[in-house]
Amino acid sequence: MPAPVLYEIVRQHAEMAAFLWTVYDRARLYPEENPELDEVRLARLVERLEAHLDGLRVAGAEGLRIAEERYAEYPEAGELFVLRMLRPGAERLRVVDLDLAKVRKYLSETLPKAEA
Repeated sequence: MPAPVLYEIVRQHAEMAAFLWTVYDRARLYPEENPELDEVRLARLVERLEAHLDGLRVAGAEGLRIAEERYAEYPEAGELFVLRMLRPGAERLRVVDLDLAKVRKYLSETLPKAEA
């Protein structure tokens, strides 16, 4: 019998993963904005991001459903990144190995366009 999924905990994993991706991506794009985010601190940030993604993966289909729910409510880059990382086959992807230019292109092309 599988362990029950604790909705609030899994939701927090989804929210934190989206937030941490946003922080990581911005730190990589604009390193001069946060000089205190050196390589050691960025590595710690990535460890936390990976842990939250793993928490969602462990929750299986329910983790994906909750991530989809978060994206439906907040269709932002971080939430979309989380969904992409939960796709089948993506469990082998590690954040530090991603081509950030390709990730940013995917996110910008996939996100709904804001109405002017």
